[in-house]
Amino acid sequence: MSSEPDPASSGELPETAAKPSRNLGPLRMVWRETAKYPRQALFAGLALLITATATIAIPAGFRLIIDRGFGPGGDVAAIGRWFRYLLGLVCVLGIGTALRFYYVSWLGERVVADIRLKVQENLLRLSPSFFEENSPSEIASRMTADTALIEQVVGTTASMALRNTIMGVLGVAYLFILAPKLAAGLLVGIPVVVLPIVIFGRRVRTISRSSQDRVADIGTMVAETLGGMRIVQAFNQENRELERFSGAVENSFDTARSRFRLRAIMTALTIVAIFGSIVLLVWEGALGVAHGTITGGTIFAFIITAGLVAGAFGALTEVYGDLLRGAGAAGRLAELLNEKPAIAPPARPLDLPVPPRGKLGFEQVSFRYPTRLETPALIDFSLTVEPGETVAIVGPSGAGKSTLFQLAERFYDPQAGTIKMDGVPLTAVDPAEIRRRMALVPQEATLFAASARDNLRYGNWLADDEAIWEAARAANAETFLRDLPEGLDTFLGEGGARLSGGQRQRVAIARAVLRQAPILLLDEATSALDAESERLVQDALDRLMADRTTLVIAHRLATIRQADRIVVMDKGRIVETGTHETLTGAGGLYARLAALQFDDKAFATAQEGK
Repeated sequence: MSSEPDPASSGELPETAAKPSRNLGPLRMVWRETAKYPRQALFAGLALLITATATIAIPAGFRLIIDRGFGPGGDVAAIGRWFRYLLGLVCVLGIGTALRFYYVSWLGERVVADIRLKVQENLLRLSPSFFEENSPSEIASRMTADTALIEQVVGTTASMALRNTIMGVLGVAYLFILAPKLAAGLLVGIPVVVLPIVIFGRRVRTISRSSQDRVADIGTMVAETLGGMRIVQAFNQENRELERFSGAVENSFDTARSRFRLRAIMTALTIVAIFGSIVLLVWEGALGVAHGTITGGTIFAFIITAGLVAGAFGALTEVYGDLLRGAGAAGRLAELLNEKPAIAPPARPLDLPVPPRGKLGFEQVSFRYPTRLETPALIDFSLTVEPGETVAIVGPSGAGKSTLFQLAERFYDPQAGTIKMDGVPLTAVDPAEIRRRMALVPQEATLFAASARDNLRYGNWLADDEAIWEAARAANAETFLRDLPEGLDTFLGEGGARLSGGQRQRVAIARAVLRQAPILLLDEATSALDAESERLVQDALDRLMADRTTLVIAHRLATIRQADRIVVMDKGRIVETGTHETLTGAGGLYARLAALQFDDKAFATAQEGK
């Protein structure tokens, strides 16, 4: 037991996927971060030492009161002095505990904030290949649940470990000062008392985690069922879902029953062990008092101190388990922190020509994705896109079209061949400089949970409102943006949920307009739109493509009839090149794709009707 309150340990942490480490080695990273704040660590350590010492001094105060104030020939006038001494200790304990709580909590929050920032900074440098092999949701778990464990280690667990160690050492020393014989007997008896508690405590923790998992299963099932309620009712599966839910609830109850059964047994053992030990100590002490070998104050102080020592050593076993879990979390975070980007700036990057021309060249490029090495994405691919030229890339799924964009933006490097921008190999240039000269309009517009203004100026963060409205006008987005409740300050929701698909796409185009980049990458920007939205988006794209080098990935061949050149790809190779008219007449892959999508005469009539 402990008379010192520990406000930092009042809450429970959410469960995490982090498994306990086999050793505390991974925590070195945490201690290095903590060492950056020596002043706060020193204040926390001093407060810890003071409060631990004050806690052990309280039994000494009671000993003085009992022996010198209440005993035979006691000094009644001195009672007030000794009680003032006790009150002083209590004040020191309270102030010291408050300071300890503040500084260890400050350290915990600060260290976690620093680790999160460093991990996020490193994640933002990693190439897409890393996120192909590592689930973003699992990474998010490390950034939340694992860092919560680190916060507990720094802000609570380490403090408890040091406090209980100091209290245990000081307490044992004081016990031997008070009554060496009783102290020796107590040290022998402590393991007998603590061991059953530790064993049952571990089993209770294990079952508690299982119980929380069962509760989480219930939550998942409820969310799944309610989210799919139309399907449940449409297929008359209400009874089946109720049976499934009933099974999960009963499973949760059975696990909880095992937990509180073990806790009941542990509680009984704890009460018998602790109070039984106290009774035996009092019995032995009473005999000593009767024989005059020990005073009443001494036995009282001994019992309180013994309880503090037993509680301190018992808590250390719990603390060690928390430290191991924290080490596991630290190890998982260290993996993210130590991950090296596959694509990094060269030691001495070359500068791209100024002003930019917008020429892009692929020279005998071969590439396989790191996660799909058995399947080539590009094979001996060569293509030169001249400044201001519009080149459309078409072909069946898996032909390698999107791979061109990934390589052009240097998200990957090819295993063979060279990619050049304005005559300079991409591998010799800082990737950030390459991407500044490109604007991307993806197939599905990625918008952020932010205002319309912030989503628009994502392409150029320094753009003012005048430039933003000009870009919106060019993207056919001005009308609906002005109709938003708060204009550009309107929050668009997660993923732009408050906008339609066509509106989101026009915001993405406006963002690309603000980029003012010489090279434009269009990845099937109209494929998921209705006819009206497609017309508005296509008009915006036509204005955006003017005077820019443009690469267009297209499945709807009607959108690229006017391209300067159409490149037809299949299985990572170029199989045809030409204009719409020449390729249609050639009778090859492009002609077959065109025949599946539209009749030339019908399409021409429709175009003239527009």
